[in-house]
Amino acid sequence: MKALIVLLCLLQFNLSYTQVDKVPYEWDWSKDGLYTGAALAGSTGGFLLIINKEGLTEAQLSSEIEKKDDINFLDRWVAGKSSQKASDLSDIPFYLSFAAPLVLYFDDEVNDNGGLVFGLFLKSMATTGSLYGLSAGLINKSRPYVYDENLNFERRTSGSAQRSFYSGHTAATATATFFVAKVYQDFNPDSPGIPYVWAGAAILPAAVAYLRIEAGQHFLTDVLVGYGVGALTGYLVPHFNKKRKESNFNLSPVMGQTYFGDTYQGIGLNYTF
Repeated sequence: MKALIVLLCLLQFNLSYTQVDKVPYEWDWSKDGLYTGAALAGSTGGFLLIINKEGLTEAQLSSEIEKKDDINFLDRWVAGKSSQKASDLSDIPFYLSFAAPLVLYFDDEVNDNGGLVFGLFLKSMATTGSLYGLSAGLINKSRPYVYDENLNFERRTSGSAQRSFYSGHTAATATATFFVAKVYQDFNPDSPGIPYVWAGAAILPAAVAYLRIEAGQHFLTDVLVGYGVGALTGYLVPHFNKKRKESNFNLSPVMGQTYFGDTYQGIGLNYTF
């Protein structure tokens, strides 16, 4: 027989070994570089909005105090809180969070790809900074301490007192800790320490959120939004930069000639491991 279809699906296994790439991320300057630059620009724009934010007049402050009972039930209990000690304590983990990724460099694989990891961290923090800056700069919401009539008039009516929404301290800390946990897990998927790393990542920004409430800097909803925005950013930025996995299976047409001179055709299934 001159033409013979040996099998409709001829299984041809190509068992070849390819070296496993342990680096889970990739960076494309045409996309990631442009995005990070835009996010940094957004952060700068938000900062300018914040420093030029107008405060309350005496009449507006009186109106705010009169509407205290109209605050939603989730936030009403926070109105009037004020603690400089709690505010100072919240600054400690907030500033330390910017150095959190340095812990990752004790891992050899991360250390060998330090530039890539730093770029992803900068992209994450720039995203959070842009979202926070624009929100706090454009949205007027009195901080809880505005309702504390024991505080001086200047502080309660300042522009800074009108950027309660949302908590930048909580957002930045959550971004940093969730970023560290995500990157650690992606570089060490089989590590028994992963649950503990994630537990720490969740607890630290929660502690910051608590202190910001006690300080009278933010309401409960402000820290909840800040926590959510920060956590999602810290997780999703490295997640979206993960390398796309190619399938180990590959189908391809197969044609040839047997020892007896007959031709055949079929489908070859290649498996690479």
